[in-house]
Amino acid sequence: MNWKFWKKSNPKKPQSLFEEWANSIVFAVVAATLIRWSTVQAFVIPTPSMENSLLVGDYLFVSKFHYGAQTPRTPLQIPLTHQKIWGTEIPSYSSWIQLPTYRFPGISEVKRGDVVVFNVPRKAQSEGIDYPIDLKNNYVKRCVGTPGDIVQVIGRDLNVNGEPLAQPINMKFSYLVTAKDEINKRNLNKLGLDSDDYYYLGRLDDGKGMYRMFLTKAQLEEVKAVTFVRSVIQDYMTSSGTDDGIFPSSKYTPWNGDNYGPVVIPKKGMTISVNDSTLAFYSDIIKLDEDNTNVEINDGHLRVNGQNITSYTFKQDYFFMMGDNRNNSLDSRYWGFVPENHVVGKALFIWFSVDQEASVANKVRWNRIFNIIR
Repeated sequence: MNWKFWKKSNPKKPQSLFEEWANSIVFAVVAATLIRWSTVQAFVIPTPSMENSLLVGDYLFVSKFHYGAQTPRTPLQIPLTHQKIWGTEIPSYSSWIQLPTYRFPGISEVKRGDVVVFNVPRKAQSEGIDYPIDLKNNYVKRCVGTPGDIVQVIGRDLNVNGEPLAQPINMKFSYLVTAKDEINKRNLNKLGLDSDDYYYLGRLDDGKGMYRMFLTKAQLEEVKAVTFVRSVIQDYMTSSGTDDGIFPSSKYTPWNGDNYGPVVIPKKGMTISVNDSTLAFYSDIIKLDEDNTNVEINDGHLRVNGQNITSYTFKQDYFFMMGDNRNNSLDSRYWGFVPENHVVGKALFIWFSVDQEASVANKVRWNRIFNIIR
């Protein structure tokens, strides 16, 4: 019989300072990873495609719970990284294991007008690298078309299902601006234009300077009013002829960025007849986004796993995304539809904003901090 039960056991050896720090770091990384995956994630705007709704240097919080978080597809990845280890060109992941993804219930669906962060579907937009879905480059655009919608741009006017879609207040279009001479950078800054807002095209035969400018309605009126500007016209280069980079590039689409469509956005359960014209629009998603294997497309014919397919039913929803800086945005008009399983989350608000071209004293855009994204 053990009569020593009243004796206290040896107290646990206290952790060393190193062990305490290691445990704290592990806990912080795990907690941050779970928050980043399931609730909100921070992003920064690197390009002017959403100006002036979002500016280069805006830092965003993006909600995962609005549309529902997705289970990770690539589990072998260094926590809190995306494609590469910080500050290096070394991949931060291994694609040896790829898991099926599932989306948890969200509090809303993607709606027209939402500003959405997503993994861009085509590898050409991810430096030509075929990353796993959850590691493709992140884009932020405005959803202008939801599953089953018919989208068309007529003379810069966006129509959905035959009705005009309300334009964001601060959206931009491109204009050709003729000035009496090359415009001093100081004068361009006074107009609120930074280096992403204009390109100097050179001098005309009469010595005048020619610019291509991306302007909001308010900026357009300001540019027209200054004395050194001689003329402002709509940029005919975006609205005439066929743009070879348009989606899809085929004989059925003699379109450009200002005159585009109509195009029908695929919807889960929607069935199409398979022929040369439908495959021109939907062959990429049938091959790349629908989890089909052994897909062969040739001369308007579709074979999946050796079977001839005369009609095809889509397995998931798709969306059409466009930038608010309409003539300076690489969006669905140029690379196609966004699959539902590429949607990351809804942009909520700006938590910080930095103007890299401003002086040190004016670098922080205090008036943009905590602005709700609309």
